[in-house]
Amino acid sequence: MTAPNWRAVAARAASLLLRYPDDEVLGALPTIGAALDGLPSQVAAPLREVVAHRTAATPVELRAEYVQVFDFRRRCCLHLTYYTCGDTRRRGEALVGFAGAYRAAGLEVVDGELPDFLPAVLDLAALHEGGWRLLRDNRVGLDLLVEALGREGSGYRHAVAAVREMLPPARPADLAAAARLARTGPPVEQVGLEPFGLVDTTTGGRR
Repeated sequence: MTAPNWRAVAARAASLLLRYPDDEVLGALPTIGAALDGLPSQVAAPLREVVAHRTAATPVELRAEYVQVFDFRRRCCLHLTYYTCGDTRRRGEALVGFAGAYRAAGLEVVDGELPDFLPAVLDLAALHEGGWRLLRDNRVGLDLLVEALGREGSGYRHAVAAVREMLPPARPADLAAAARLARTGPPVEQVGLEPFGLVDTTTGGRR
């Protein structure tokens, strides 16, 4: 499998493993597991940890765990701009940039899902280089998310760690920013955010 192809497969696998474990997502586990055989070990191994966990637990257990981790742990946030912008007006500006990347790939933003939702960004990366750019530019958020999930003892940290393995090494500025935000937390300024979602403009189907 060539480098571009394996990265697309890995991005899609990570996206599914970080999504809410509904029946459709759980039904894809055998396909995901088989696809991991063609990936580099440093990416496949952590993703297999999540596949194994989701295979061993019941759907009820998995759904309760997912909600507990991602809905009730503020620092375990799957929305990347939260880490650098928090709940401030700057976040709205950052989301506009994310939305532009989807439009460049033939996707548009509609109601339902913010465009910085990590699984959605991974789906974009599987289709278009713009997704990888967003992931690289938001490496700080990925680093903080792995740390937060590790503190919670959540196996989902393995999926995010696999994403980091697909990116260039962190720059010194990224490491410094992550350390600073780990101490202080994201900026706080409560504002309203219009909901976003993704629609494939070529098929009209929701992604």
